[in-house]
Amino acid sequence: MRFLTAIVLLPLTQNSLAADTQTGAHTELRLVSYNIRHGVGMDNKLDLKRIAEVIAQAKPDLVALQEVDKGVERSNKLDIAAELGRLLGMEHRFASFMDLQGGEYGMAVLSRLPIRDTETHPLPEGAEPRSALEIKVSVPGLAKPLSFVGIHNDWTDESIRTEQVSALLKALAHNDNPVILAGDFNGEPSDASLEQLTRAGWHIMDKQQQKTWPSDKPEQEIDFFLTRGMQLSEIKHSVIDEQMASDHRPIYAEFKIGQ
Repeated sequence: MRFLTAIVLLPLTQNSLAADTQTGAHTELRLVSYNIRHGVGMDNKLDLKRIAEVIAQAKPDLVALQEVDKGVERSNKLDIAAELGRLLGMEHRFASFMDLQGGEYGMAVLSRLPIRDTETHPLPEGAEPRSALEIKVSVPGLAKPLSFVGIHNDWTDESIRTEQVSALLKALAHNDNPVILAGDFNGEPSDASLEQLTRAGWHIMDKQQQKTWPSDKPEQEIDFFLTRGMQLSEIKHSVIDEQMASDHRPIYAEFKIGQ
């Protein structure tokens, strides 16, 4: 899937998905995951509107964001998650990893669906502190809330990533909701951390081995969607062809959830 770069940024209503799915037997969802490098592109320009325009092209219901600043000097003390939520007409939640330059650095999720609950799951520390950010959303046609979990694993050591996945699996062990895990795993499909997830019954959505980093000439596939406890059909998955807005290319998925 290739997205055009010329768009008009118009917030969608919270009820847009419900209106599309109330009459059907399946629920359709659209996802984006994007490591935004605190809004700074390959041209070293801080441009949140540009990030929002990239995301808006996909018309997502749920977005996982990595490398998000809140009140940090390097990003003009902006609350990036709140600003992107405003531009896109979506709810936002932010989880801090650590204090940085007078503010906080972490990750965020955006949702066009009503957020029922939010939980942060601490993970073992690597080069930086880490946690996973979970929201539970009401999805038309699903009997249980959907858990959407954002993750950004350590980039320095496979064993640390494996420890982080182990901690996440333990945190989600008693969660019997359908779950989508999305983010920057900093490991390719052969990484022990990804293999650990697939052994535990998680399914990697991408079957085409599409590379995402670095954005100008991608060499590694390290950004993924994984699911657990869901029956999916008519799956479309793509890396969005955006080379400038961040050092990662965002990933996109669209699918139907069957009952």
